[in-house]
Amino acid sequence: MIDRGCYLKRHGANHDIYVNPANGRTVPVPRHTEIKNTLARAIRKQLGLE
Repeated sequence: MIDRGCYLKRHGANHDIYVNPANGRTVPVPRHTEIKNTLARAIRKQLGLE
């Protein structure tokens, strides 16, 4: 996400909030060492990267 222009807006308790400045979309991303591919794809779609 970061290599596509998104940036970390803030840290939550269990999630980090990322923003795509190109379209203003924000999305919470769980702070885990691994996430499933389906969740990663959903996050990219919500940010407008797919």
